[in-house]
Amino acid sequence: MIEKVLMRCAGQCAVCRAWSHQTICATCVDLYARPQARCWTCAARLPPELTGRPRPQCGRCLHEAPPLDRTVAALDYGFPWDGLLQHFKYHQGLQLRESLLERLNVALSAAEVVEPDWLLPVPLSAERLRERGYNQSYELARALARRRGLRCDPHLLLRVRHNERQAGLKLQARTANVRGVFAVEPLRAQRLRGTSVALLDDVMTSGATLYELARVLLQAGVMSVQAWVIARTPEPGQE
Repeated sequence: MIEKVLMRCAGQCAVCRAWSHQTICATCVDLYARPQARCWTCAARLPPELTGRPRPQCGRCLHEAPPLDRTVAALDYGFPWDGLLQHFKYHQGLQLRESLLERLNVALSAAEVVEPDWLLPVPLSAERLRERGYNQSYELARALARRRGLRCDPHLLLRVRHNERQAGLKLQARTANVRGVFAVEPLRAQRLRGTSVALLDDVMTSGATLYELARVLLQAGVMSVQAWVIARTPEPGQE
């Protein structure tokens, strides 16, 4: 339904069809983009009573700390954002970029993040890039970099082999699926040593992709790594 509205109803909210100067109207933003208490390091949703606590973490991150210093997610990956993100990612829905980016920008400001030296998009394989025609993470990253005055370079990180899609794989399989997939561009690695990096992706599910990238960056001499994502998939039972 969302895709049909986007194609046929210019000037209307992509969610509720009300006339709006924005792609997503203020009423729908208020209804579907309410702030959530989230884990400091993986952005999993936490009980509301943890709101306001310094650096709250989920049980999984307390048991095994991920290689990320901070993760900020603007939204839950659920209605209507799941449909909008799929349209943006797979169906040339670039008109949604600014509306999605605004949600992340608001979340970053509310989280009072430490601004990194670099904002880097999750890289796509050459095969996937040909299939889609663009890297949705880079489209978001370069626009956010302009807004926040950050350096953004899509060529510092490489996806050195084409791997199976993560969607549909179980947790352990997701981790194995991205192992050895990424690398820092060797001719530009010096630019990253001793710096701080924020990785940008559209959706975080298990975290396997972002964790693997963070490990690669830390091994290359990066001092700290954050992850900034538009949406975080809820844990089982939180839908």
